[in-house]
Amino acid sequence: MPLEPSPTDDAQLHTGIQQFNQGDYYACHDTLEAIWMAAEIPEKPFFQGILQLAVALYHLGNHNWHGTAILLGEGLRRLEPFEPKYRGVDVTPLLDCASAWLEAVQQLGVEQVAKLAEALQQSQLGHPTTLATISLPQWRIHYDAPADQPTD
Repeated sequence: MPLEPSPTDDAQLHTGIQQFNQGDYYACHDTLEAIWMAAEIPEKPFFQGILQLAVALYHLGNHNWHGTAILLGEGLRRLEPFEPKYRGVDVTPLLDCASAWLEAVQQLGVEQVAKLAEALQQSQLGHPTTLATISLPQWRIHYDAPADQPTD
């Protein structure tokens, strides 16, 4: 891994996380994909994991149950080695959130994908979300921006 991330990567990561936290998952994917493509091999799974979570949520918004389930699982798998924190990202709470949503997606199944998509919208608004007695956490990446990056 590089000893020090480039300022460009830091700025792009910050932008991607802001896009994720605002529910702009497609833009987040595009932003993080650029970092992922240029990253050194050991860091690639970190960026790919976050962008896979973003794409999973984009799929959920489009009622694509299969894409949601697959990419939540892939994102979880790729991010686990970076716990508890990496590049300023609190990875553990992100994985906890992704695990809870993946469990809900699997339990509720394709028949309830529209309800899951509605729960995602409520989560983006910061509302507590419960679906079929399953309490779902709000999607938010907790991130310590470098000192030279503006905060949300």
